[in-house]
Amino acid sequence: MQFNNFAEFIAMDGHGFFVWLSYGITILLFVLITIYSLVNHKSTIKQIHKRQQRELKLKQAAQRNEQE
Repeated sequence: MQFNNFAEFIAMDGHGFFVWLSYGITILLFVLITIYSLVNHKSTIKQIHKRQQRELKLKQAAQRNEQE
């Protein structure tokens, strides 16, 4: 399909609204999924770090108890 000018390309024979709306929704969803993934990743890393710190403290406490 060829268009004579940019306005015809945007209008897409009357289907432009639906086409560009679909592209917009898709891009929005990709952006939201990316943001959600980054936030979730940071949260997971924090949880892992906290768990490691907790396990280290438990090991140190167990070693102190064994020495006593």
